[in-house]
Amino acid sequence: MALPSRGPVAAPPRVLTVAGSDSGGGAGIQADLKAMLALGVHGMSVITAVTAQNSLGVQGYWELPAEAVRAQFRSVVDDIGVQAVKTGMLASIELVETVSELLAGLDAPVVVDPVGVSKHGDALLAAEAVSTLRDRLLPVATVATPNLHEVAQLTGITVLGQDDMADAARALLDLGPRWVLVKGGHLEGEAADLLYGGPGEEHWYRAERYDNRHTHGTGCTLASAIAAELAKGQEVPGAVAAAKEYVTGAIAAGFALGAGIGPVDHGWRLRGA
Repeated sequence: MALPSRGPVAAPPRVLTVAGSDSGGGAGIQADLKAMLALGVHGMSVITAVTAQNSLGVQGYWELPAEAVRAQFRSVVDDIGVQAVKTGMLASIELVETVSELLAGLDAPVVVDPVGVSKHGDALLAAEAVSTLRDRLLPVATVATPNLHEVAQLTGITVLGQDDMADAARALLDLGPRWVLVKGGHLEGEAADLLYGGPGEEHWYRAERYDNRHTHGTGCTLASAIAAELAKGQEVPGAVAAAKEYVTGAIAAGFALGAGIGPVDHGWRLRGA
C-alpha cells in the first residue's frame, strides 16, 4: 500500500553525543541514541573510543585519535548544527582536552556525564585524566551529572547519605558548571537526585527504587535525556524532571540480557510498559 504523500517535514531538535561505543548496546553511544530517538530528537554522534563490552563487563577499550574526534565534531556541527550536546566516556587527557576546546566555542547547552567507571566497576577514564576533566571540561558544562563515585573522584567528598549531597553539590559547582545534578542512585532507600545551581536554586527529584538489577546504561540515558529536553527548549529544572521520569520508567522495565547485568529499556514508552 502506498504511503500518503506529504510536504517537507521540519527537522526535529538535534542533539550530539560525544562518547564511547558500547558493543553490547546498553550504554554509551548506543544508549544515548536510543534515548534521543525515544524523546523525539535527532541524535548524532562523535565516537571517542570503542569498547569490547557485554553484560559481564568491559573486556577492553581503544581510544580514537584526537584528530578523528575533532573531525567528527566539526563535520556535524559545521553543517547540521546542534541544539544540545552530551558528553560521556572521554578516556584520556588528550581527548578531554580536545573535547573541552571544541565545546568552549559552542553556543548550545552541554550536559557532562563525567564517566569514570562502568556499571561493572571497569575504568573508562585514565586516572591521570581526572584532574583535566575537573579543570577543563566541567567549566564548559551547563549541567554536570556525576554519580557518587564520580563525586568522590572529582571532589574527594564521600557521600554516605542524602544529607551529604548538598555539600557535594556545592563543591562541584565551585569547579565551574552552571548546574550540578548529584545522583543518589547508589544510596539505600528512594532514588533521590539533587540539582543545584547556587543559593536558592536547589531542586530534589525523588522516585521509587525498583527491585531490578538490570540497570546498565542508567547514567548515559539520564544525561542524554536531559540534553534532549534542553534541545526541545526546557529550562534545566524542567529538563531534569522530565529526564528523571523517563529514566525511572526505563529502569523499571530493564530486562535480562546475557549472563550479567542487563540494560534499561529505552523504548519502554513505545511498548506501554
